[in-house]
Amino acid sequence: MKNFVLTILMACVVHYFAVGQSTYIFSEGLAAGSFHQYGREAIYKDELALMLYKGKMVSPQAGAVIKKDPKGNDIRWNAVKADTSGRFRGDAFSNGYIYITYDCKKERTALLNVTGNDMVFVNGTPRGGDIYRYGWMNLPVRLKKGKNEFYIRVARFGRFGGIAAKLVFPEKPVYLSTDDLTAPNAVPGLRNDSLWLGLVVVNTSTKPLTGLSLKSVINGNSVSTAVPSIPALSTRKVGVLVNGEKAVTPGKSTVSLVLIQNNKNVDTKSVELETVGADKQYSRTFVSEIDGSIQYYAVSPQLNPQPGVAPALFFSVHGAEVQAISQARAYKPKDWGVLVAPTNRRPRGFNWEDWGRLDALEVLDIAKKEFNPDPRRIYLTGHSMGGHGTWFLGATYPDKWAAIAPSAGYPTLSSYGSHDGMIPNGAGSPIETILLRASNPSNVIALSQNYKAVGVYIAHGDADKTVSVEYARQMKKLLSGFHTDFSYYEYPGGGHWYGDISVDWPPIFNFFSWHSIAKDTATAHIDFTTANPGVSGKMRWATIQQQLVPLKYSRMILDLDKSKNIISGNTENVALLSLNLNAFPKGAAVKIVLDSLSEMEYSVKDTNETIFLAKTDRWALASEPVATQKNPNRSGTLKEPFRNRMVLVYATQGTQEENIWAFEKARYDAETWYYRGNGSVDIVSDKDFDPASFKDRGIVLYGNASGNTAWNKLLAKCPVKVLKGKIVAGQNEFSGDDLAAYFVWPRDDSKTASVAVISGTGMLGMQIANANQYFSGGSGFPDLMIFSADMLQEGFKGVKMAGFFGNDWSLEKGEFVINK
Repeated sequence: MKNFVLTILMACVVHYFAVGQSTYIFSEGLAAGSFHQYGREAIYKDELALMLYKGKMVSPQAGAVIKKDPKGNDIRWNAVKADTSGRFRGDAFSNGYIYITYDCKKERTALLNVTGNDMVFVNGTPRGGDIYRYGWMNLPVRLKKGKNEFYIRVARFGRFGGIAAKLVFPEKPVYLSTDDLTAPNAVPGLRNDSLWLGLVVVNTSTKPLTGLSLKSVINGNSVSTAVPSIPALSTRKVGVLVNGEKAVTPGKSTVSLVLIQNNKNVDTKSVELETVGADKQYSRTFVSEIDGSIQYYAVSPQLNPQPGVAPALFFSVHGAEVQAISQARAYKPKDWGVLVAPTNRRPRGFNWEDWGRLDALEVLDIAKKEFNPDPRRIYLTGHSMGGHGTWFLGATYPDKWAAIAPSAGYPTLSSYGSHDGMIPNGAGSPIETILLRASNPSNVIALSQNYKAVGVYIAHGDADKTVSVEYARQMKKLLSGFHTDFSYYEYPGGGHWYGDISVDWPPIFNFFSWHSIAKDTATAHIDFTTANPGVSGKMRWATIQQQLVPLKYSRMILDLDKSKNIISGNTENVALLSLNLNAFPKGAAVKIVLDSLSEMEYSVKDTNETIFLAKTDRWALASEPVATQKNPNRSGTLKEPFRNRMVLVYATQGTQEENIWAFEKARYDAETWYYRGNGSVDIVSDKDFDPASFKDRGIVLYGNASGNTAWNKLLAKCPVKVLKGKIVAGQNEFSGDDLAAYFVWPRDDSKTASVAVISGTGMLGMQIANANQYFSGGSGFPDLMIFSADMLQEGFKGVKMAGFFGNDWSLEKGEFVINK
């Protein structure tokens, strides 16, 4: 794939809105190519970013040679112009950069709005991007007097939608934005007095905002909600409670919102709350435990529910660019069940992996509490990206579903990519091999034996040009080798979407109707594979607690014979296993024979008892893993701490340059998380961080042990230490000011929360840690990765050390590759 860099000089057009804000639109520029390669893996390349970091980037001039391509040809800056819609289009945008300059007469603040980009460097500072051209990603920036430079990174699809860029000078320094609203419906018969709305507060001032509250007023009902702090020159999506108990008539009601600081009104906006009938599809919001943000799910209610009869639950995961409420509206209400559609955090979100997976699980739990479905009749389905989500969630959590039905889906991100590309399916070195192993939980092909536990209905249009029917045929061929309960249908002439029956296909629901989940005690055979017990380790009455080799596939094939009181079978890559003995009566003598090793016998001491077995040269009784060991609640990798209402903690005790980097990197991650995950996070300084005040919360730490005072509070026992000029990892030491490290470590004061460290040995090391493709769905990051600035040019050759801690979180019992 060819990479291109686009550089844009600024020519502005000025017009004025009624509210008094002016807009400057970019219309001319320069283009050059082959500078970056980002994707669904930890390794990235970016020569232009490296030149910026090293201070070697010369302001582009038309016709100037910037570098040679791989064939030795000159790559020059060439002039380009925007089309009449204000967008720059062409192949030169793919995997490229956009350079814009603005000459400012004085220092002032503006909102930078770019659409179609991955991110943008604003005078060298990384800021978030608007990959999917939503238009509401407004970045408060401080313009300096004189020339301001913006390098805008564009991915491989730049030529299709084009790139637009503008500066907006707002009338107010602080205001509410309703462009990206997360709103519920009021529904008669449901509780409507405490509905959550999510909307954005924009802070274009150079000081953080504290002491804020939001007041909502609807139909005479007023509610005040405290608002978290908003850092300087940033935005944050916050929640506000609305009392909609009087909104009982279908239609729209006006909600007045007032932002208040120190008893003074800062800004006022109005939004609409829609009331829908109880028999119509509707949206409901909730406060997510992942990060405390406001998320929503959609419901297609049951038709004529029968009192005292538990409904079935149909769980439907949407495709790319599809809102959850649109997904729900594609289904006609069913008289035997209710349909619930989670969001994946955004219409694109995380491809139902990582935090999309967690969102699905969170909504599934909410749906079970809200609708009290028959626990035997829970079904999973989805279309397109949701078809992938169905394959993925079905393989990852096979014990949660009676049957699954992927429609127009692709199985893996290694064979079908989206904006972030594909997960590589091959490695060129031991370092790259261990890095890619962190992506193993995404490989549903390797997990395919897990489908034995569920019925599978595959649906696909045979003329689908978006997701080829060959993916469905691939999975049909795979399942036909071992699965005894699947159906397959190709819709004649069907494209990617051939109407609502693309998802609301009667044979799917007929297939569902004759499937149910057996009780755990009625399940005699288990065949289950996982790549990470921290993602999924449980199957019915058995759980893989720990692995022998981290992130390689672990499998258990077990049989339970209640008549003979025997559990037997084989395991692969399992260090610690737990067995629930609820199928046996108290006092029963149960024989356990695993892996043809010595037989052991255990007398059941209590009902619903769980025992733990550890493997060495034989299987023997063991204890439940303590919190200081890896276990299903906390098992790594780097992405794990980005949950549990994570807090971003930046350094203030390094050099002035390092402290500025730490805050700006935290803000950049917060912006990217907001965009991709509809998220909201706290950003605090190390001097304001007290572990007791953030109990059981995930921590993302920016800076090193020399500059971040939270380091010793959180990482005192960690064998990895990043200092000025060097990184020490046990007996290994790496020197230089151009080194960076990403790693995870458990919080000593918590049984569930972890710390992610984003660190460097000097300014160059910190800057090369800027890349945050850890927010790309399915991208694999190990427990520890140490790399140098060379990686930005040479790829995996610049990685110094990578791998996984042992089950005791030690380096010695872990697995690491050192690049010599």
